[in-house]
Amino acid sequence: MNIDPKIFKDYDVRGTYPDQVNGEVAKEIAYALVKYFQPKTIAICRDMRLSGQEIKDNLVEVFTKLGIDVFDAGLGGTEMQYFIAGTMPYDLVLMISASHNPPEYNGLKVVKKGPIAVTSDSGLYAVRDLILSGDYKLPDAKTAGKVKSIDVVEDWKKKILSLVDVLKIKPLSVVVDAGNGMAGKLVPPIFEDLPVKLTSLYFDLDGSFPNHVPNPLIEKNNQALISKIMELNADMGFTFDGDADRMFVIDDKGRLVSGTITTSLIAEYLLRYHPREMVLYNAICGRIVPQVIDKNGGTSKRVRVGHSYIKTYMRETNAIFAGEHSGHYYYRDYFCAESGVLSALYILSLVSEENRKLSELVDELSVYPASGEINFVVSDIPKITENIKIKFKDAKSIDELDGISVWYDNYWFNVRASKTEPLMRLNLEADNQEILNQKTNEVISFIESMGGKKKE
Repeated sequence: MNIDPKIFKDYDVRGTYPDQVNGEVAKEIAYALVKYFQPKTIAICRDMRLSGQEIKDNLVEVFTKLGIDVFDAGLGGTEMQYFIAGTMPYDLVLMISASHNPPEYNGLKVVKKGPIAVTSDSGLYAVRDLILSGDYKLPDAKTAGKVKSIDVVEDWKKKILSLVDVLKIKPLSVVVDAGNGMAGKLVPPIFEDLPVKLTSLYFDLDGSFPNHVPNPLIEKNNQALISKIMELNADMGFTFDGDADRMFVIDDKGRLVSGTITTSLIAEYLLRYHPREMVLYNAICGRIVPQVIDKNGGTSKRVRVGHSYIKTYMRETNAIFAGEHSGHYYYRDYFCAESGVLSALYILSLVSEENRKLSELVDELSVYPASGEINFVVSDIPKITENIKIKFKDAKSIDELDGISVWYDNYWFNVRASKTEPLMRLNLEADNQEILNQKTNEVISFIESMGGKKKE
């Protein structure tokens, strides 16, 4: 059949339903997954997207025809996929989700036992190429595989709560916006054992996203949450993406806390109880992160963006924690994987122990103003990257750890290609607002002069 190869990304399979991703496409992917990985058992979970059931049913149909036993975990967040792969013996664990994308999208994340992410380098592109070659169909097994429902919520809950001393959390007022995504299922069982006063927004699972798309990086999506925090004079708010593996914090003043500051806060908290540990942060995080890690007695290491890289680095360095500017936070004690709800619990724990407002802690760390992520539609990213090297050749240093990072004494910036969208991303940080404005405009103008079109 015709299948759009562009749905195979670096980290997952993702596209629009029904033209790119649908039940029939799922069947082809199922055959190729089995041919490439030769699993005997597969577990599956899915988020609340409206096309998820169709995709799951078609995957299961092929897997069982091929003699594979399928363990159906039902509706869950991606962090539950990691929990299953970290605690159970299934050969593959699949998550049907398109994360923060609008409702017409869906996709598939694949991990092996461990959990070890399956990426473009470790199987996704090989699966794609098998399908494109036409040499991937397998005969039906003599004995069909069985389907068994599994419920991991209670075991997952025990794992999460084992990593936090909930007795130290104070009766704070917290607002959570689930965006009709999977946080609506994950947050209640965790928070029911906490002393906090929880106000819930949009906890009903609804893949049509009637209130807003579950993408907290779009400012308008946080307005209801911010308004409720201010109305209740709440201590903080949390919001999640669609599959709930990314968590974002809103402080008591109604400000979205950047991934850089959140990484710093969680690192500070964990290093109190685990001194001298390694903490990783990605190449886009700001300079305050290594400074906080150093101040609190830890060892820091700057690494490439992307969950598969970071999980590998964590295992190689035995790092206790890793943070990304995009709201992904990883924990050694959670299988070197992300957990959105665990990240929220650590923020609650820190604020409880400090006995200060979250906004005060945020202000202390807000030393370097930053541009936030600015996206450009670009036809030739390598060409622009090479020209940036020439344009800014007087920089103190330039590194290519991830994309290109250009360092001056009073500001720095990173330009890199997105791994999930056809975009180039710019992040710039400076010593003060005046320098930030000047240099951000300068870099934007240069990118636009090279044919880049800023995406609003």
